[in-house]
Amino acid sequence: MVLGVLGSGSGSNMQAILDAIDAGSLDARVALVLSDCPGAWILERARQRGIEAGVIDCRGFRTKFPEEAQVETAVRLKDAGVEFVCLAGFLRLVKRPLLDAFPGRILNIHPALLPAFPGLESWKQALDAGVAETGCTVHLVDEGMDTGPILLQERVPVLPGDSPESLHARIQAAEHRLYPAALTYLSARSGNGS
Repeated sequence: MVLGVLGSGSGSNMQAILDAIDAGSLDARVALVLSDCPGAWILERARQRGIEAGVIDCRGFRTKFPEEAQVETAVRLKDAGVEFVCLAGFLRLVKRPLLDAFPGRILNIHPALLPAFPGLESWKQALDAGVAETGCTVHLVDEGMDTGPILLQERVPVLPGDSPESLHARIQAAEHRLYPAALTYLSARSGNGS
């Protein structure tokens, strides 16, 4: 299973995927890591592992993912032999050019039990809503925001006295288990693994 990773931040979920590969629990290889933020730590994590890494040129847009940039990203991923694309803290909405290049093969991890609390800072949304539990979801990406078919979810309780930071830290720990598990599940389902 050849993976490409798109991220905007530290890359802790990519690290969890790499750790699962190293442990032998995920039969995969990360071939390419791309970021829309030139200084993102995810790029340094990739370089330290000898994984090809590069920057996505978003034409100066802060949040938009321009069509030309998506086409260029798709070409780079295809040229690297990527079969599945993992969004790991990638803060731009993926649309048609990239979705068409990898139909049903782009995954995202979201820090909530979708369909509840889509969008940004969902752990804060959960706290504000006063729910007893939240969690994380790995889903396939479609044209909506956090609306694609759900692959796996893990529940995380909201504890009395939780702050946004403490809740987010527990959700991230669950994410680091769930993303590699979802890739193993997807590989088996698609016939790429045993």
